[in-house]
Amino acid sequence: MKGILFLFMEKNLKFMVIESIELKNFRNYKDLNIEFDKGTNILYGDNAQGKTNILEAVYVSGTSKSHKSSKDREMIQFGMDECHIKTRFLKKEIPYRVDIHLKKNRPKGIAINGIPIKKASELFGIMNIIVFSPEDLSIIKNGPQERRRFIDLELCQLDKLYVYNLVNYNKALIQRNQLLKDLSFHAELMDTLDIWDMQLANYGGKLIERRKSFLLSLGEVVTRIHRSLTGEKEELHILYEPNVEPEGILAALKRSRDRDIKQKITNVGPHRDDIGFCILENDLRKFGSQGQQRTAALSLKLAEIEMVKKITGDMPVLLLDDVLSELDSKRQNHLLNHINEIQTLITCTGLDELIENRFEINRVYHIVNGTIGGKK
Repeated sequence: MKGILFLFMEKNLKFMVIESIELKNFRNYKDLNIEFDKGTNILYGDNAQGKTNILEAVYVSGTSKSHKSSKDREMIQFGMDECHIKTRFLKKEIPYRVDIHLKKNRPKGIAINGIPIKKASELFGIMNIIVFSPEDLSIIKNGPQERRRFIDLELCQLDKLYVYNLVNYNKALIQRNQLLKDLSFHAELMDTLDIWDMQLANYGGKLIERRKSFLLSLGEVVTRIHRSLTGEKEELHILYEPNVEPEGILAALKRSRDRDIKQKITNVGPHRDDIGFCILENDLRKFGSQGQQRTAALSLKLAEIEMVKKITGDMPVLLLDDVLSELDSKRQNHLLNHINEIQTLITCTGLDELIENRFEINRVYHIVNGTIGGKK
């Protein structure tokens, strides 16, 4: 079985392959240079040895941000002032190198093929990376912030215009929220709220429209994949739940102004959106069993892979961060059957599950306390 994904492979599809990554003073790695196979790479070892840190470094190389931590300084090895990540990869058979310098007291530095970039957002789309961790299995039952983060991270890798609109929306949102706090002491600034309202309406409307079109396409793929995962027994639908319609943002902000001033925060806009997941009109966020929620999360992640391929013409690199241990054997098999054609980096505590599933392993690393203890 080649899986749903294989059915959609075009003959001219190009594969992105991470060739190597070098780490200096990153987390618990003083100095590391590791090369990857274009197929399946296993990083195994006991807990707290540094397996996930390698995947984190790969993810930072593609997005400039960590999927684990919100602060750059937390990724710098204790006692050091900076760290360095150097990632080499092929995309459409063209070699690339991404260098990232993280510094405790200064902004991060990023260079692509030796050329510094001014904005971290310029890095988006150079590498297409999908990470699947145990936390992702809870995306259905967790709060709306996690689901907004999912769609923002996905669209930022696929659409540079979305990145531009999101960055400017967030800047305007921060300024408006600060103004709402300042009004208690500077009532004369009240008229400037109109300026930020117009900014939020402009950029926010574009975010909503793009989210709506993307989730419509994603939903079709998720529904098809979920049918396969459940043996045609369940039909999953994704519903975009915008906080406000794009053409109504400005009016909604004005209606909410008194409440915003009182609460000193902006209550209206796409930063309050959510995504619904339904089976037979039952909201999985509230009424889904743990098994249903996990199967829906797996369907979502597999659909993510297909959407990257469809939009970019490239296969992404897949990072499986200790997620196999959280899936039962049936869901493990579905996942493993879908990643035959993708470069995959997998962390796990042992190899037994993969061997039992007769999964093809191309390269194995044993991680011991921030060092490579063995290579096969």
